[in-house]
Amino acid sequence: MSWPLKVSLACVVALLAAADAPAQEDDQRLQGAVAKLQAERPGTVDAYVIVAALDADPVFNREAREAGRVLARRFDAEGRTLVLAHDEGDDKADVEASPQELARALDDVALKMNRDEDVLVLYTTSHGSPHNGLNFRDPERGEAVITPTRLQAMLDHTGVKNRLVVLQACFSGQFVPVLQGPRTIVATAASAQKSSFGCAAGNDWTFFGYAFVNQAMRTPDTFERQFRRAWVTILGWEQKAGYDPSSPQISIGADTAAWLAALDAREPKTASAPVGRPPEEVAQ
Repeated sequence: MSWPLKVSLACVVALLAAADAPAQEDDQRLQGAVAKLQAERPGTVDAYVIVAALDADPVFNREAREAGRVLARRFDAEGRTLVLAHDEGDDKADVEASPQELARALDDVALKMNRDEDVLVLYTTSHGSPHNGLNFRDPERGEAVITPTRLQAMLDHTGVKNRLVVLQACFSGQFVPVLQGPRTIVATAASAQKSSFGCAAGNDWTFFGYAFVNQAMRTPDTFERQFRRAWVTILGWEQKAGYDPSSPQISIGADTAAWLAALDAREPKTASAPVGRPPEEVAQ
């Protein structure tokens, strides 16, 4: 083999290794985080929460990290929550997000669960595209789209029967017809035809994240009433700003009442204060 060819091959190998480095580091962090999750409690409907920021824009990552804390408290899932997002200073997530890491996280967390009794709670925040899905974008990890059928396949692969899926993205209502089922709740920030708002990079929260997670879910109430309260709040903000309403959607499966009542019964009895600033469009 000639010397120039050897050098070229060495460069290719080095480039491939560098490209694989983020994924390898992500896998190691994920394995460590999953290992620390608490075991499920036989006879108790435990919630296991996964939150993922599927875009490098800071707003989605700030939202995801705090949403992880709010949802852990709301669903009695402290020690059973995993956050996939970028770190920001001292505010750390468990692992970076990507479609591949999300699929692995879903599978690995499911192994900790009683897949017939417990509830998988998934919250994602990102941009979205009409007739397409959730947009993933990261400078180190590339770009991709998670379509409704791809997300459904990820969830089905876990074997978990009880699912609570909340999607913060434009046009996220397109996921409802695919993900809905008798033992599934799906809530989305917008209908299939509408944009959602508040995703400016400098924001701490989107409209939906702030109204639903940072306000409504911090106030003791049933999950369904918390969603309805957020829906009214968002509509008020949109009307004030002159925006076309995003029309958040919710689908509650016919066989979710028992597990949802169990989670509602264990929510904190006292409210907690919102963390972070309202979206800049609301504050104006």
